[in-house]
Amino acid sequence: MVLTVSGDLDIDSVPPLGRALDKAAEEGSGPVVVDLSGVGFADSTTVNVLLQGQTALGGRLRLAAPSPFVQRLIGMIGLDSAIPVLRDVDEAIDAALPS
Repeated sequence: MVLTVSGDLDIDSVPPLGRALDKAAEEGSGPVVVDLSGVGFADSTTVNVLLQGQTALGGRLRLAAPSPFVQRLIGMIGLDSAIPVLRDVDEAIDAALPS
């Protein structure tokens, strides 16, 4: 499953992503990729939603193609130590699931 998000992600706009991650946790067993290539801004609410998604999905969750702003945010807070961050969507889809 690939969830493509775009625009600015903040307290007002991130709830649909949280709902989509919850639904993915309930329904599937394969990788869940969040395509961040179109995200210009993300705040702490977004980070919280992604961490909640990681808790629900475990090793199934991957972040892909973060925009430069999001890549800086990920690096500053160390989010990549909790959730794999891959160069592009195809790489994220193909990455092995933990056994």
